Amino acid sequence: MPPGGHLSTALRCGPELSSPEGVEAQTCVVVRGEDVWARTYHRNLTGGTLDAALALLGPDRRSVRSRCAVSAGDDPSLCETPSVRIAGAPAEYTAVAEFARYTASADGTGDGLLLRSGSNSAAGEGR
Repeated sequence: MPPGGHLSTALRCGPELSSPEGVEAQTCVVVRGEDVWARTYHRNLTGGTLDAALALLGPDRRSVRSRCAVSAGDDPSLCETPSVRIAGAPAEYTAVAEFARYTASADGTGDGLLLRSGSNSAAGEGR
């Protein structure tokens, strides 16, 4: 550990994306020391609770996943996966978040996927 006991944190984030339904997100790979994890910053302006699935994908074909309930509101929030030890180069990790609403309508269909955000997404790849 460096003098003073502080490790720097590096973020590699994709673009800030938004869906027509009102979900905004930016997804990142976070590296601190020998640890890596996924983080997504989000706002939910849909008026209802959403489900978020977040995954950190590693170079060894392993993944770490988290699920988060995303409350409606204008306040920004975040969801993270647990951290893991880096295996390979930090640049070989990617993060993907999917925001969905699963409410059945009268005809048996639901809303489904509202936004997909990634740490290496190009601008405009929101859905």
